[in-house]
Amino acid sequence: MDSYLHYAHAELALWQYKMKKKPSLGGKLTHGIQNKINQWIPEKVHKVVTTAIEHMVKVVLTGSSWIVPKPHESLSFKQREFKVRSRIKWYRNTASAEGAVTGAGGILLGFADFPAFLTIKMKMLFDIAALYGFDTKDYHERLFLLYVFQLSFSSQQRRNDLIGLVENWEEYRGTLPSDMREFDWKTFQLDYRDYIDLAKLAQLIPIVGAGVGAIANYRLTAHLGKYAMNAYRLRVLE
Repeated sequence: MDSYLHYAHAELALWQYKMKKKPSLGGKLTHGIQNKINQWIPEKVHKVVTTAIEHMVKVVLTGSSWIVPKPHESLSFKQREFKVRSRIKWYRNTASAEGAVTGAGGILLGFADFPAFLTIKMKMLFDIAALYGFDTKDYHERLFLLYVFQLSFSSQQRRNDLIGLVENWEEYRGTLPSDMREFDWKTFQLDYRDYIDLAKLAQLIPIVGAGVGAIANYRLTAHLGKYAMNAYRLRVLE
């Protein structure tokens, strides 16, 4: 095994360990508060937000079918990862610039950041999947993207639940919904919203919004890229 594979295996093992750690006391308290807040929010509001996020994600997933990158099958593992890191950097910088522009525009443009930033992150996942050799025209591969996304933007407790599914994807894929409408969209949107709320809320504040938007989008995109790399390493290296 060459030195780069040793490095990748070590980084993957450390990531898996972090995914399986028990939630910290602070994390439990934060998650508990968020659950309480979610309980206070009327179910009608949850349905509206859930439908909006479901619609946006489906638009990205189905719309991207016209420009799905072809799987890269002839690259070595090291070459794949070099290209993946390059794509993550490109999307990270794009998202940062987008966050700065919408953040500078105050509340109205701040709200516009939500679908734009979501689209950037989803497109990055499509590119990463292709670079690792997976064909995202396959429905199950698109579902895998959703679970990687959910794993990236969820509480530690939820990560404990989701990591097993990602680690044993080939076993789980046959038991997953045959229709994307059966996907648990409410949990998906709650995980995502709870994770990014604090990071993105200040983006709506005039003057400081541009800086907050740029930094938040930069970090959140890099975070998703790191999680996606390790999720696909589980399938490629194993």
